[in-house]
Amino acid sequence: MRKARGNHETKAVVVQRQSIREHYSLSELKSLGEASGYSILGSIEQMREEDPSYQIGKGKAEELAKLVKSLKVDKVIVGNDLKPIQEYNLAKLTGVEVIDRFRLILEIFTRRAATQESKLQIQLARLRYELPRAREKVRLAKKGEQPGFHGLGKYDVDIYYDMLRHQMANIRDALKKTAKKRGKHRERRLEYGFSLVSLAGYTNAGKSTLFNVLARERVPVGVGLFTTLSTVTRAVNFSGKKALLTDTVGFIDKLPLILIEAFHSTLEETIFSDVVLLIVDVSEPLPEVNRKIRCCLDTIREIGASGIPVVTALNKIDLLSSTELNEKINRIGSLTSHPVTISALHEINLDTLKNEVANSLENYIEATFVIPMNKHAMSLLSWIHSRANVIEAHYENNQVNIKVEALAWFISKIKAQIEKLGGKLVD
Repeated sequence: MRKARGNHETKAVVVQRQSIREHYSLSELKSLGEASGYSILGSIEQMREEDPSYQIGKGKAEELAKLVKSLKVDKVIVGNDLKPIQEYNLAKLTGVEVIDRFRLILEIFTRRAATQESKLQIQLARLRYELPRAREKVRLAKKGEQPGFHGLGKYDVDIYYDMLRHQMANIRDALKKTAKKRGKHRERRLEYGFSLVSLAGYTNAGKSTLFNVLARERVPVGVGLFTTLSTVTRAVNFSGKKALLTDTVGFIDKLPLILIEAFHSTLEETIFSDVVLLIVDVSEPLPEVNRKIRCCLDTIREIGASGIPVVTALNKIDLLSSTELNEKINRIGSLTSHPVTISALHEINLDTLKNEVANSLENYIEATFVIPMNKHAMSLLSWIHSRANVIEAHYENNQVNIKVEALAWFISKIKAQIEKLGGKLVD
């Protein structure tokens, strides 16, 4: 057990149980607690199999109760998933509210949610978490309400269960409308001839910082976890290939499936991408780097994006010596795809990264056209410049010879527009 000091108003202790077959990070659990606004004053760890009554062993639970009393904390955060009976028993023993890792992450998401869509997704995740626990929680509340169970004792079990299901149905209907609107926006973007590139990575790896640099934007950047919950999309030029870059919600190890599914409409931006730009904080200890890369690759597979080309940006190299960086690159090489070492904060090696992304964008072809100069030609040329990579353009004899690079289907679209003006494709 270790103690720490903090200045946040709400005080808490964190508890983590793991078996030999499991791996959990107590430091990450503390970071999650701090991201939700708690001051983490102490922690308890235990290596054992799960106890059906308390999650941790009975003796450790009693030790926890003493720690809660001595530190005068307001909440206990358990890094494992809690069954209602375990939550109830721990709350009864400690006298304070007890939450598990899922509810902690949900609290963070609630604090960070900025759009109506993300707020609806969080509500849906909470209800899906509560639904299978509803009957047991109401039953336990009727025995004598504990912190976290207040108010449930007044409900009839079936009425409470049906109420949750009704709320879920309403939220799903609202999210379907939002998803439909998002789909229309995606179709409209594709009409412009842009490829789609999605930023992905473990939370706090530097995704939003890189997005701001590449897109010359100012999306929120924070030192805490899960700064980005909603997608932001901007046009970016990757070494002559214009693409739409999207910043998405960060991944985290053992992110509950309920949350992945609730944020599916946000994460689907990754599914429809032409390239996934995976951001890795390479400055962390090697075991953490390996763990987080595996987590990201697993999550990419879980959301159905495993067939999409991946470019890996090894970020924060400014925090490492050349020797440390080379050693890490050699050790993690088998896990990464098309790795490029960068510092998003100091804008190091970003041209190399752009080239790697451009090389991974498929189906780009070159074509040369002749366009007669008339009153409509300049507006057409401006349209081509805004949506394709113009390699060269020559003005002579009242016509323009223009060589462009774009997606194959967009070249066909350019050809159709040029032929309307009496121009043609040059073989």
